[in-house]
Parts: sequence; structure tokens; C-alpha cells
Amino acid sequence: MFAKPIPGRTTAAAEGEVVVLLIGMRINHFRGVHHWLPVLLAMVRTLRELGRDRGRGLLGHTLLTGSPRTYYVVQYWESKEKLYAYASAPDMFHRRAWAIMNRRAKKSRRHVGLWHETYVVPEGGYESVYADMPAHGLARAVGVLPLQARGRRAADRLAHRSSAS
Repeated sequence: MFAKPIPGRTTAAAEGEVVVLLIGMRINHFRGVHHWLPVLLAMVRTLRELGRDRGRGLLGHTLLTGSPRTYYVVQYWESKEKLYAYASAPDMFHRRAWAIMNRRAKKSRRHVGLWHETYVVPEGGYESVYADMPAHGLARAVGVLPLQARGRRAADRLAHRSSAS
């Protein structure tokens, strides 16, 4: 939580494709706390479950709020296949939570909105720069490199290709 800044400019050590999942909720009616609080707690429980089993493919995440009504998680995954496998695994919490939400949909959806967006970004379609920051976002998920390792300009970093490509 109180990570030390890394002096200078750095970039994420990502190689190959990057899978980013944005998943969140919006509180539509604050008084319906018994509808939206379980959703918020399910988000946290899902992250805890994934944190205990790194083999599932979650590389890292950041919890964010867009407003007092909107909460979401930016997740970085090893692959879309691992994301799909986790989302549909019958023995994992996500599947149970989603089934519960679908059963309660008629009542709950008026009180809480749900959303997600998934981006599969090929190598050459992302770049990053962090100045005097602790590892953050993608860099926290995959590691940090000195900026010069990928190029001083965004165009150079976008042109980077790993040996795996």
C-alpha cells in the first residue's frame, strides 16, 4: 500500500499479448444496500480467491472507484484462455456468484448495475511510462524495466517485439 517510488522513468516488462479485464458495479439505489453490498463483497472475494491460486492466470489487479456509486477492478491476465477458464470453472466462486446474481436479477438489477469489458491487446498495441512511481498497473502485474530498455519514445516502446513473437 505504501510502496516506495522507483526513481526515474520506467516501463512495464510485458512480453507478448496483454489481456485486460475491467469489471465493475454501479450502485443505482443506495438504500438497496442488501442488493449491492453482496456484489461489492463478491468482487473482493473473487480477487482473494484468485490471489491464493496464481496458476489461474491473474497477474495483477487494481481496485478503483469512479464515483461514490461506481466501483471496478482493472485485472491483467496471462491469457484469454485462463480468464475464460476461471470465469466458467464450476468449482470457483465467480461461477456461483454469477448464478446467484442471475437468479436475483429482476430485483437486484434495479439497485445495482454490473458491467465488464475485456481487451486482448497484441504486442505492439500497448506501451507504458511511469515517472517516479512505485510499480503500478501493468508494471505491478508483470514487472518493471528501465524506460531505456524499451525506448525513450512511445513509438519505440510500441515497436518493441519480444523474442517470443
